[in-house]
Amino acid sequence: MAEEPSRMKIRDEDSLRFVHCLSSRDPGVRNRAFDSILRVFDALIGGHGSPPDMKGMATIHGAVDTKEMIDEYLVDILRLSVQCPFEDVLDRCKELLRDMQERTYKIPRVLKGGISTFVPEREIIPASSKDTETQALFVDAFLQNNRLDHVVQLMGYHPQYLECFLRTQQYLMKGDGALPFHYRHYIAIMAASRHMCTYLVHLHEQEFILQGGDPEWLKGTSHVPKKLRDLNELNKLLAHRPWLICKSHIEKLARSTNSKDNWSISELVQALILMAHFHSLCSFVYGCGIKSEIDHNGGFTYRPQSPVEKNSNDFDSSDSSSTNGDINSEPEVGIELLMERMKKLVEEGEEETTQEERVKRFEKVESQSVEIAANTVRPSPKAEVLKYVDDAEYCYQDFAKRDSVEDIPTFRATDYSWEDHGFSLSNRLYMDIGNQLEDKFSVATNMTYYTMGEVRDVDTTAFRRAIWSYIHCLYGIMHDDYNYGQVNQLLERNLKAYIKTMTCYPERLTRKDYDNVMREFKHSEKVHVNLMLLEARFQAELLYALRGVMQFMT
Repeated sequence: MAEEPSRMKIRDEDSLRFVHCLSSRDPGVRNRAFDSILRVFDALIGGHGSPPDMKGMATIHGAVDTKEMIDEYLVDILRLSVQCPFEDVLDRCKELLRDMQERTYKIPRVLKGGISTFVPEREIIPASSKDTETQALFVDAFLQNNRLDHVVQLMGYHPQYLECFLRTQQYLMKGDGALPFHYRHYIAIMAASRHMCTYLVHLHEQEFILQGGDPEWLKGTSHVPKKLRDLNELNKLLAHRPWLICKSHIEKLARSTNSKDNWSISELVQALILMAHFHSLCSFVYGCGIKSEIDHNGGFTYRPQSPVEKNSNDFDSSDSSSTNGDINSEPEVGIELLMERMKKLVEEGEEETTQEERVKRFEKVESQSVEIAANTVRPSPKAEVLKYVDDAEYCYQDFAKRDSVEDIPTFRATDYSWEDHGFSLSNRLYMDIGNQLEDKFSVATNMTYYTMGEVRDVDTTAFRRAIWSYIHCLYGIMHDDYNYGQVNQLLERNLKAYIKTMTCYPERLTRKDYDNVMREFKHSEKVHVNLMLLEARFQAELLYALRGVMQFMT
């Protein structure tokens, strides 16, 4: 029987900042900060007055429930005893937890199983990585966000990509831009809620409070200004059916009847990019089976470890039910056969085909995608997320099943592409973001280690391009220079089902879906594929959004 994790209420800003004083590269600063943390605990336990104030640390008032404060702070200490790139902080946090236990204080413990339900704990890159490049990025992430979160740790397999991701997300959330910081985090909450992603919702609820956001807004979108509520329709379409976005949706937000609710084009472009970023990040979170942060609901417990749990391995297989495994079941193409197919494609060279033939091949892949069954089991939505969602039943519908082919034609990349149109428009309306996104897209599409499973010196270009092109096909986007016949040659049915579920219905993805594909791939390679899925989806949403903005402006 799975144990029930402990739950916490949303904390106030002072409480959330308690351990931020440890976010420093200077060991001396960290040491002095931890000494102050110890004095806070001594004062709280002893009840002999308030400890001295310090930047980033709460003053303790007599009326405050000291037990509640200790509980909140201990969960922070628990997180840092496991997930901190600084060894000195790790050690002192462990020592503090032991000391509190000796004082007979009830200590929380981390729920077993690591940061992912899909990737074994023993294969996760540790917080104190021996790879200097990865470790430097973990330190940067910790200093930027006052935590080393699970998403960053999973991306640690691929430092080249992680560097771009951290730089872009830092710019989106804390860099220059038209939107106030607390608005950015609330938009992140709204975007993550479309896929019921409690992991991202909880992270950004805390960040919203840290940026001075009104706690009342966290009661749901009915408590926020109308200007933010007006994003609901665009958020819904962008997350599930972005091809429906048109000039009128942009116009409605930019020219509201009440001028104070109007969105400037710069604000709107930033909001669109934020929503696309977090929709696609939901896909990565679910695709990697990322679990709750240690200091969040579902990440810790006060219950003693049971004998069964002590003797179990570190890999929970409880979430392995799936309804699409049998429907899409077929023998998986092994690495050896996949390599033969890729080699043959290279040897044959670029096939001479007419434009009409390329369109037919695209339409064939598009129509076949309708037959690919994604997991039909929808997880029960949680009230803590539903309060941020408008029209929760609305979800992805196959592009091939759209209501009107005439009104919504295939999106031709020759008519509107990221390279020729989206890049310059986004840079013009949101300074430098185009450069940031271009770097990230480029790394995601070109990154390779020339390996597949245990095989080395493999050119994976065709496989990577097939994945990217198939995702864009799911969203009705056709690249005229691509031979879509390669999709069926390189992507077997189970993998297509996995891609479709993770991209279009990520909240339905299960451990069984993850295990049933790319069986000969290492976990790091599966994470690599998930990064491509993340970025291909992000770019697809962005193309539709920016095209709508361009139509409004012209």
